[in-house]
Amino acid sequence: MTYPALRAVLTGASILVLAACSQQPAEAPGNAQPPAETATTADSTETAAAPDSETSAAFAQLVEDFEAFELETSPSRRARQGDIEAMSQWPDISREAQADRTGREAAFLERLEAIDRTALDRNDRTSYDVLAYILRFRVELAPFDTSRTPFLNDSGFFTGPTYAASSTRPRTVEQAEAWIERLRGLPAYFDANIEWMNEGLEDGFTQPRLIAELAASQIESLSDADTLTGILMAPIEQLPQTMDTAERERLRTETQAAIDEAARPAYENLHAYFRDTYIPQTRESLGISEVPQGREFYRTLVRYHTTLDTSPEEVHQRGLDEVARIRAEMDDVIARSGFEGTFEEFLAFLRTDEQFYAGTAEELLMHAAWIAKRADDQMPRFFGHLPRLPYGVRPVPDTMAPTYTTGRYWPGNMENGVAGGYMVNTYNLSQRPLYTLPALTVHEAVPGHHHQGAIAQELEDVPDFRRNTYITAFGEGWGLYTEFLAIDMGLYTTPYEEFGRLTYEMWRACRLVVDTGIHYMGWTREEAEACLLENSALAPHNVRTEVQR
Repeated sequence: MTYPALRAVLTGASILVLAACSQQPAEAPGNAQPPAETATTADSTETAAAPDSETSAAFAQLVEDFEAFELETSPSRRARQGDIEAMSQWPDISREAQADRTGREAAFLERLEAIDRTALDRNDRTSYDVLAYILRFRVELAPFDTSRTPFLNDSGFFTGPTYAASSTRPRTVEQAEAWIERLRGLPAYFDANIEWMNEGLEDGFTQPRLIAELAASQIESLSDADTLTGILMAPIEQLPQTMDTAERERLRTETQAAIDEAARPAYENLHAYFRDTYIPQTRESLGISEVPQGREFYRTLVRYHTTLDTSPEEVHQRGLDEVARIRAEMDDVIARSGFEGTFEEFLAFLRTDEQFYAGTAEELLMHAAWIAKRADDQMPRFFGHLPRLPYGVRPVPDTMAPTYTTGRYWPGNMENGVAGGYMVNTYNLSQRPLYTLPALTVHEAVPGHHHQGAIAQELEDVPDFRRNTYITAFGEGWGLYTEFLAIDMGLYTTPYEEFGRLTYEMWRACRLVVDTGIHYMGWTREEAEACLLENSALAPHNVRTEVQR
């Protein structure tokens, strides 16, 4: 292992992705924050008493009760287990349901804190720590009512149906009919979110106007009849070919009716709401500190995403220190490349020379797929256990691409017959440099997010929440580590690709500076973009979308 790779492991917990509080579909659960001593416990060095059977039984009962609660409150989880009724439902996001969940989560936390962690065996201590993380932060974040802003610049409750369509694979008539019923429930689900957004308008707790406008543009794209039909019809198109032809045609007809009569009107109504009601009343400011309780909310998010007892000021300074360190490494790579000119001239060269850009979307995807297969080829040399779930290289959907990041990972599910997705953004090819593609690929696919997430899904003898909880510090720390590991895997073949790796490392360092700058220190969008434009080879479009994110 290289020294930088080891260093990444040790500092992984400091990585923030604060601008996107949740990049999961709209049904993703909330999270919780443990105190620093719980989050940083090192079982490899602590001395624990022999497990106590009574304490272990109490913890096992708590886990069983919590898992039942998670199943009860999540239609998507019940659907994965074959519950036909749940397959037809969207989450209950009503004020009453939220209050019930919050109260029950507080009760679970009280039960957890009454259990002596040191009296558990090692596996249960790990489960205790993860559950403490989940519950403590759910309880701590509950007063901020984040349901009032149920969307980001590139995703939100309105993209929930597109994620659902991509991961729904009906195999029977009953499952297909449940999908149709779910589509018919979209108007009520969207209206419930609009209720929350109206409450946010009354409270002054809104997204910035810039972000609302970006979301509205995506909703408008999804309102297109052909586009929406193509997305929402996909589960029906993938019904088994052995199904009776007349039955398949009936299901197609009923799905189209549900789209025409319920889904598309829901999107059109939502777009009109954004245009006529929400956007005119949103705030011009960018930072979350500008909304009521915003500074307290942001300090909580800092601790949540880092799992550290740290502050926005400390994170900002850490980012500045990292920017300076990485810049020095970048200068070394430029010298080794033989380029004669200033740092700024080198960035201009990378951003404009045609050799660094694909001419077509297919060419970009082929480059990504080739790098992904080279990474696959190296995996057995570095990992003794590989997951069963494969992944594919796919383009980001056109409706999302203009405001979406340059690449991302979409989880798959073996039980549902859905592979993981390394999503490559083919929009605006002049802004998608090939020299950053190796670092992006290993981060999102293998050995990055796909490897980590697929292995987590296959864990045995652990509670379900340990298979599904995404902890930012670990997940993004692991992704950064894999970018270093790719050096040993031989995936960076030119100084330009090595500079691309450093560009992605700089990207993460600038996030620490930019996010705290915007949300806590009152920075403008221009100040935020300058950090990335002046210190990395990220394309200007990527810089804009990352700052928006």
